[in-house]
Amino acid sequence: MTVVLAIVRRNLRLFFRDRMNVFFSLLGALILFVLYTLFLARLQIDGLKETFPQATEADIRAFVDTWMFAGIVMLSTITTGLGALVTLVDDGESGRFRDFLVSPVRRTQLVLGYLVSAVTVAIVMSMIVLTLSILYLGIVDSVWLAPVTIGRIVGVTLLCCAGFTALSALIVSFIRTGAAFSGFATVIGTVLGFIAGAYIPVGSLPAGVATTINALPFAQGAMLLRREFTGESLATIVGDNAEAGEALREFYGIDAYVGDLVVPATIAFAVLLAMAFGFTALSAGRIRARIR
Repeated sequence: MTVVLAIVRRNLRLFFRDRMNVFFSLLGALILFVLYTLFLARLQIDGLKETFPQATEADIRAFVDTWMFAGIVMLSTITTGLGALVTLVDDGESGRFRDFLVSPVRRTQLVLGYLVSAVTVAIVMSMIVLTLSILYLGIVDSVWLAPVTIGRIVGVTLLCCAGFTALSALIVSFIRTGAAFSGFATVIGTVLGFIAGAYIPVGSLPAGVATTINALPFAQGAMLLRREFTGESLATIVGDNAEAGEALREFYGIDAYVGDLVVPATIAFAVLLAMAFGFTALSAGRIRARIR
């Protein structure tokens, strides 16, 4: 365990010492924030004002912002863990694996060091993003999330960090060079905003595309976060209009529909848990084989 912790500390220092890597690991979340702050939020607010004329602009903006920050936290759980895996690629490209193999360090310890450090980075960075999101919503929109709600959000965020980092580790284990990793991470950080339904509400997409996106674990993880973030702000703008609330939940991906069926929260949790355990085992085996 001492050896594993030493490897984890070494990988964490390498990640946080490279400030550009830290920045690019948050690039997807930053792009989403800038797009909505400068451009897209206004379009959503204007559209919702026509649909809910009884709601104030402040209430509508609060809903749009809570929906947006759920997507930002979701993206950070993926991109930050992925960014931390650059150490694995660098060690393979530079030949450090050979140095490790001639030292009294077992391959299992190396694998655990890479995986634990990547998940740790994802958790730390995502918690920072979550904290900033909560403060922004409270200070700017006067939407202070309840402690119980924050606790559930933290739980979902931790689960997303574990599941998506494990998936990223499996994919990155096939990448051989730093240049290839940089290109892959940049593309993923941008594309995932669309796959998770964060840049554009999933309800504005064609039915077939929306169904495909909602069937993916990224949209289901985002759904769990949106349910917690938007609970209060959604109820404020729809009031007692249950039909309008249901339509709004479907349009903004607060409920994920696959065809005509809504994905239950229990299924979404089960998918994320299966990802965390299944892809951890697969990625550990793949990284072990690569080190060999």
